[in-house]
Amino acid sequence: MQIDLILPDERVLNLEGPLPVDDAIAAVSEGLLRRAIAVELDGEILDRHSEIKTSGRFRILTNKDEESLSVLRHSTAHLMAYAVQELYPEAKFAFGPDVEDGFYYDILVDESFTPDDLVKIEAKMKELAKGKHPFIKKIMSRQDAADYFAEKQQDFKVEHVGELPEEEEISFYEVGEFVDLCGGPHVADTGMLKAFKLRTVAGAYWRADETREQLQRIYGTSWFKAKDLEAYLVRLEEAEKRDHRKLGQQLGLFGMKEEAGGGLAFWYPKGTVLREQIENWWKQAHRERGYDMVVTPHIFKGDLWRTSGHLDFYAENMYTFEQDEQTYVVKPMNCPGHILIYQDDLKSYRDLPQRLAELGTVYRYERSGTLHGLMRVRGFTQDDAHIFCTPDQLVDEVTKLIEFSRDLHAIFGFTELTTELSVRDSANKSKYIGEDEEWDAAEASLMEAVDRVGLSVKRMEGEAVFYGPKIDVKLKDAIGRSWQTSTIQFDFNLPRRFNVEYVGADGQHKHPYIIHRALFGSLERFIGILTEHHAGEFPLWLAPVQAIVLPLSEHFRDYGEKVVEELRKAGLRADLDAKDEKLGYKIRQAELQKIPYMIVVGAKEQEAGGITVRSKKSGDEGSFSIADFLNRALDEIANKH
Repeated sequence: MQIDLILPDERVLNLEGPLPVDDAIAAVSEGLLRRAIAVELDGEILDRHSEIKTSGRFRILTNKDEESLSVLRHSTAHLMAYAVQELYPEAKFAFGPDVEDGFYYDILVDESFTPDDLVKIEAKMKELAKGKHPFIKKIMSRQDAADYFAEKQQDFKVEHVGELPEEEEISFYEVGEFVDLCGGPHVADTGMLKAFKLRTVAGAYWRADETREQLQRIYGTSWFKAKDLEAYLVRLEEAEKRDHRKLGQQLGLFGMKEEAGGGLAFWYPKGTVLREQIENWWKQAHRERGYDMVVTPHIFKGDLWRTSGHLDFYAENMYTFEQDEQTYVVKPMNCPGHILIYQDDLKSYRDLPQRLAELGTVYRYERSGTLHGLMRVRGFTQDDAHIFCTPDQLVDEVTKLIEFSRDLHAIFGFTELTTELSVRDSANKSKYIGEDEEWDAAEASLMEAVDRVGLSVKRMEGEAVFYGPKIDVKLKDAIGRSWQTSTIQFDFNLPRRFNVEYVGADGQHKHPYIIHRALFGSLERFIGILTEHHAGEFPLWLAPVQAIVLPLSEHFRDYGEKVVEELRKAGLRADLDAKDEKLGYKIRQAELQKIPYMIVVGAKEQEAGGITVRSKKSGDEGSFSIADFLNRALDEIANKH
């Protein structure tokens, strides 16, 4: 059979197939054969152990391609498991995937792994890697696979095999003495695994089920070059310093109270001030862009969630209770409430678009093992909005949303953004609702909107949810980490389920398009990201305490109180440190609290009716009149610096 491979430069290779991947690489370039990690065929990554059986778009991946890192890290996870097996023959293995920036493997052993054990395992990995053991792909029947793992007493593998279709052949990879149930892809041999580091160990339940066995999850990272590994480890150290959970406590922003339940944030006075500044800006920005603010209840009848489909497909993540022989749901999202408001009267096409926005607190059940400070919680506030529009308004509305997201992120100090366009799997359209024409039009509209704004976009084939395509906006923070924040989600589903309508220009009743969107994602998570991005040193307009007045001694306390009063009257958030301590100690405490301005007052300042200013960024800045300092500070706040 002939196989046609379309290369990135649009050349077409005509080859006899099926053929090994290495033969296809060699047909392109013998030089690339020495540097190739894997290949991509029509979006699927194949390693060099695979066979090419179909025509398609063909790309050779080297260590310069991002996709190759996933292959490297998956292979390093297997190397780690091989080392653990050598050191702990009784170990039972669960799953070991690659993840962002690294990999992990879930393992059951009798004793808890210690930091010293990780050092020992890593040393064994380096020893085994030097053996250049090849990754060898094998195929077994389902029964042979079950028998093989039963003989090895690998209970988790036996259970997993038992869940696979009976007629399915099972793919394995063997590296040295370690054999794993795996579909790949992998590097050619362990000699390519040189720059890796085991980082931490944590608990994890088998199948994420708290009633099942508790395993130990070893996390590691792997890179092609030692310098990249070193840079990553430095970044980790910096991330540790910026951890929003530590800074949240240090700065008195928020806390989690186990007495109240996991994943529920308590906002302390300073954190509430920070949150209020964000909320106030958010509301003003939305009103300027034509949004109507709404507030919806925290609980709805269960029937509403049956109509939306959530009670049938999302119930395990929802909090429900019975009252008056009726099921009620603590809302996990705001969409149905906004739809009920829209349906209060029949809209004409002239009334559209209608943009309803809400800072709506929602609750979703998250497994305890997944909770992480403000980044993953059970109760959170979505900066939610739903836009009801006609088909011909869609491109303009999505364009405005992407521009809004870009402007919003810039205000908070994030300027490097990328977008992902999630579309349906064209080979499996039955998974999605809506007609082909609707999907084609929606995907084209989203793409056109991204192009209008000029952001780079990555097309994510098959990543759309069943009810419509979406755009995700990702930002990069101060230390180069990527975070997904804004989501712009097109919806074919809810307009039909709730029979949402408007009267068109032709007098006919029609379903509007609904765009779900959250620009922060949630206030909690965004504040966590913001805290880490700024390392707790918020710009002046956001700082919970913008200035602190430091009297040189008790004699100048009254003057200090007068200065605080003037600053507060002008709108500055100012406090007084009246403790009977030396100035150096007070300055150090203010710096630990990351307060932007420290105002020193003593005899000289009192006599002149002025102040001496010290800033967190620049140190001593000299003497100012109170009016001059206020002009400067208020200008800085107004310009969101």
